[in-house]
Amino acid sequence: MIAILLVSSFSIYISIKEHESLYRDSVKHDLDALSGNLSNDLVGLLAAQIKDYELTTILLRLDNYDNNQYAYIFDAKGIVISRYFGKSMTKNAPVEQPFSFYSSQYPLGMSIDGNNLVALKIIGDERYLQGHLLIINDISMPLSVSKKKMRLNILPLLTLIVVISFACIYLLLNSLLAPLSKLSLFANTVSQTRTYSLRPDVKGKYEVGRLSTNIEKMMDTIESQMDKNSDYTRQLIAQQETMEKLANFDSLTGLPNRQFFVEMLRIELLRAKRENSDVALLFFDLDGFKNINDSFGHEVGDKLLIEIGRRVKAYLREGDILSRLGGDEFLVLLYNDPDELTLENIAQRIISGLGEIIKIDDWQLKIGVSIGIARASQSNFNASEFISNADLAMYRSKLNGKGQFTIFVESMMEDNKRKLLVANAISIDNVGERFSIHYQPKVDKNGNVKGYEALLRWVDKDLGFVSPAEFIPIAEASGKICLITLWVMEQVCIEFAMLAAKHVSQIKVSINLSALDIKKEGLLNTISTLFQKYDVEATSIEFEVTESAYLENLKEANNLFNSIRALGFSIALDDFGTGYSSLAYLTQISLDTLKIDKEFIDKIGLSKQSNLITITIIDMAKRLNLQICAEGVETREQAEFLLEHGCQQLQGYYFGKPQPLNIIHGKIMNVL
Repeated sequence: MIAILLVSSFSIYISIKEHESLYRDSVKHDLDALSGNLSNDLVGLLAAQIKDYELTTILLRLDNYDNNQYAYIFDAKGIVISRYFGKSMTKNAPVEQPFSFYSSQYPLGMSIDGNNLVALKIIGDERYLQGHLLIINDISMPLSVSKKKMRLNILPLLTLIVVISFACIYLLLNSLLAPLSKLSLFANTVSQTRTYSLRPDVKGKYEVGRLSTNIEKMMDTIESQMDKNSDYTRQLIAQQETMEKLANFDSLTGLPNRQFFVEMLRIELLRAKRENSDVALLFFDLDGFKNINDSFGHEVGDKLLIEIGRRVKAYLREGDILSRLGGDEFLVLLYNDPDELTLENIAQRIISGLGEIIKIDDWQLKIGVSIGIARASQSNFNASEFISNADLAMYRSKLNGKGQFTIFVESMMEDNKRKLLVANAISIDNVGERFSIHYQPKVDKNGNVKGYEALLRWVDKDLGFVSPAEFIPIAEASGKICLITLWVMEQVCIEFAMLAAKHVSQIKVSINLSALDIKKEGLLNTISTLFQKYDVEATSIEFEVTESAYLENLKEANNLFNSIRALGFSIALDDFGTGYSSLAYLTQISLDTLKIDKEFIDKIGLSKQSNLITITIIDMAKRLNLQICAEGVETREQAEFLLEHGCQQLQGYYFGKPQPLNIIHGKIMNVL
């Protein structure tokens, strides 16, 4: 529209300019004709020397023309002989000048001087010059009036044309741009609503049609990508929820894990400390869970843990929080600081409930639970110490016979401190200073000493007497038992010659191996190298391993003991009968001697059943071609019963307590 206005304005401007040019030419032509006629008429008058009056009459013809300013008639000498002032010269008439003045400014003929049109004509022939005629015509005023009239005549038509053009252009543009407007409105709607399933309902030709099609394709792509992004976002949210769950909850039971539980515990401890209240905690561990894992497999064990979590929740109050600490250990944060009676009732419900038969798949499982109870005030509201106190109380329950609960008291902390002192007292540099070896004799049916069991003893200047039952589990838990075993083997090698010199016949010394020793890489090479170094015959050494240690590492133990026996050493299975499936494993393990546990020896003579069990063990060992040794014999009746039924070796306080090497005499008083 601006272009049309510019073009129209330019057209008007050109038209006016053209009109001005045409008008000038027209006026110039008219004045040229008028001045020519007047000069012709003046020839005769000047030739006849007519007076001024007649000349003036001729000039008065100019009155018919509105734009004449003035006119002069000059004689042949250039003197003005007649003059005329027109309507345009009502004021400021020009000063009369001789012809020479005007001829110097205007050429003969027609010329334009600014806004004036000048006609300077010769009167007569140039050869017979009579004079000159000068007419000055005002051209600016009539030209201005003419242009104004022209504008007034053109403007309505031009306005109509422009309006019509504008209307046509508007309709045309509206028709052409309507699809684009719809597309713009569509884009705005999508931008505001973010609904990418919308599609443009716009039809068009050429570029608009292609644009609409491309936008539709673009929306298809965006919608497809949005669907993918939505799916990806849902996956990310699900993964985030899963990661949060994995970070805070046990993947097996769905219970809060240790990390999440400890964080909740810290918050609860801060609240309790601020409000001057207390918090109670239960720590429980399943009794016999490892046996179930080994017997029925880890899948059954996992299902059992899930069932344990489900059942314990039912025994708790609303608000109590159950967490799986790891393995078969669980924690319970008790809500609202329950009193002693409530604590005992909750603990007893858990013990009784988990003591019932639990059916997993086709198996009916029996399991127990040991519980420790602690209060936050006893640990100064420290989370780690709080859990440690409950843990100590739980282990006290296990030591007291399992299947019970124990409430933490300060003395347990002292026991724990002693365990730490015991563990810290054992190092690679002081094993020989801490320990000594005592030898307990093994006798045959005639009372002759056939060998000894090398037993550790520890008397500490600070700790006092430290029982093997105390320091061996600590050494195993701290991983120092292998260091002690190596020292025992080397000490036996050093003392064996002195020990053997006290006897007439050949003796055999038994050395105990732990479960960690069995797992230790390079043990076989250590045994071979050590006994060769001290020149001790392999046939003079017997390695004892407990039934539980052997069965816990059956594959590794079989490989190790087969290799040890190949070197000439003997293998004895200690504590036989305390395991859960010994008879099944006896056909799979490599043994030379079977040692009957003291638990069975103590029951001899108490009942026919106890006697029958011991007789059965002895008979079974004979049938498997194993040597039989009974440990823990403390009475003559026990010794006679065992010998009567075929036991080949006896060991116990009845024959002699463990003694250091310098006290051993090599023989025992005949007590049989």
